[in-house]
Amino acid sequence: MKYINRIVDDEINNKLNITGALLIRGPKWCGKTTSAKRVAKSILEMQNPDLQDNYLELANVKPSLLLKGDKPRLIDEWQLAPKLWNAVRYSVDNINLPGQYILTGSSTPVEDDTLHSGVGRFSFINMKSMTLYESGDSNGKISLKDILDGKRDIDGIKTDLTYERIAYLVCRGGWPSSLNLNENMALEISKNYIDVLVESDISKIDGVKRDPALARTILKAYARQVSTIDSDQSLFDDVKNNYAFISDKTIIEYLKILKRLYIIEEIEAWNPNIRSKTAIRTSPKKSMIDPSLATSVLGVSPQELIYDVRTFGLLFENLVSRDLSVYARSIGGTLNHYRDRYGLECDNVVHFSNGKYALIEVKLGGNKIQEAEEHLNHLETLIKESNTKIPEPSFKMIITGTDMAYTTETGVLVVPIGCLKN
Repeated sequence: MKYINRIVDDEINNKLNITGALLIRGPKWCGKTTSAKRVAKSILEMQNPDLQDNYLELANVKPSLLLKGDKPRLIDEWQLAPKLWNAVRYSVDNINLPGQYILTGSSTPVEDDTLHSGVGRFSFINMKSMTLYESGDSNGKISLKDILDGKRDIDGIKTDLTYERIAYLVCRGGWPSSLNLNENMALEISKNYIDVLVESDISKIDGVKRDPALARTILKAYARQVSTIDSDQSLFDDVKNNYAFISDKTIIEYLKILKRLYIIEEIEAWNPNIRSKTAIRTSPKKSMIDPSLATSVLGVSPQELIYDVRTFGLLFENLVSRDLSVYARSIGGTLNHYRDRYGLECDNVVHFSNGKYALIEVKLGGNKIQEAEEHLNHLETLIKESNTKIPEPSFKMIITGTDMAYTTETGVLVVPIGCLKN
């Protein structure tokens, strides 16, 4: 199968030139191993069923033997033998050259005080499922970097993505293996992912047996709150509708495991000093690593999503957050959100390493674009009028599920997700 270029490939190349080891972490099936194999000269596959027992024994007795091989050496799913971490660090110190090892991991191992932090020896990359640009579903005619650099002639640029197609893409997700399947089979990837997750992975991660049905219920409750800052208590109450006697502590433990498996993540709040501290809502925004996991656990098909506009809108925002975080990261950006108790919000605030930042709203349809524009302009006005050193945003953008890009009279960029790239 032909290799699909990933945005993270350049980051992998760069970091292998800086530190002795690189850790690529992210959910299963997102393409970590495939991208790492592109540059690795030798491979240790810890999940190989024929050799795994031998590998685990060696990792405990003499881990240095597992590190022998041409460099950079790929150690796939390293967390199955956590002692390899310190062995890699020790080897990096001795060799004192960059680009010696690539580690991939689809879960965070149990906390262990004996494991070195990796500072100075390791670089870290968080990898997600494919963006629409990587999967070929976005034409990439509008570049986030170009916009940041002031190149903003976007008016009239169009995408072929329709409302119905976007519903399908939300449900299909960005799993590389889905691209070679017909549409019906591609939709099964995320369903299989959920099944393996709740039946196996959620217990394998630390050897603690967990209830698959409870895990699925907690995932479903979380999926209902995707792209919101609803309180955890409302999530707990949702779960307790089916498990009346379950404790909050147990639910929290399951959520921690789902984070360690890179299934759920939270987008932190931006807390600028432009209103009183009591006005800013600092709760993180709930998100899943890929929107298809939410549709699968909720049992929602593309056809059903089309007619459930509210759910579609929230999951579309999750898809945009996935893509935008990857695009922004590739050009030195990080993702936050803003919301206050007066109802003013900004779905995404992207900060760049050069000190610039952007205010970005997400709207599936065209009927909410004017409202989003007003939110962005109001927030910009607050920033200008505040007695702070916060500069004005470099640009304001609304990412949509519509078909044509344009610039509003107030200078807000309206960009279809089907046109965007890094």
